Amino acid sequence: MKRQDLFNFFEITFELALKVLKDYLEAQGYIVKSPRETIKQAYQMEVIDDGHVWIEALSSRNLTTHTYDEQFTEKFVQDIQQVYFPLFKSLYEKLLEEY
Repeated sequence: MKRQDLFNFFEITFELALKVLKDYLEAQGYIVKSPRETIKQAYQMEVIDDGHVWIEALSSRNLTTHTYDEQFTEKFVQDIQQVYFPLFKSLYEKLLEEY
């Protein structure tokens, strides 16, 4: 998989995860207006673990479209594989349990 394809996959997956979290929170009666608010509330409700890592993912997502630094790119590829993919998997498993 090319790096840009991996970045696009991450961005799409992250956006979908945020939308699912937002919908979940709204179904529970919460109103969240921003991605950061969504992450904070989901963490407080223990829907997600590692809220700070989700915030880091949000920051990384914002940087991907504006950064062409090779060092960032290499680290980001590793983070997607080793850090962010497990976050998405954990969210999927948590919501699957509730379903």
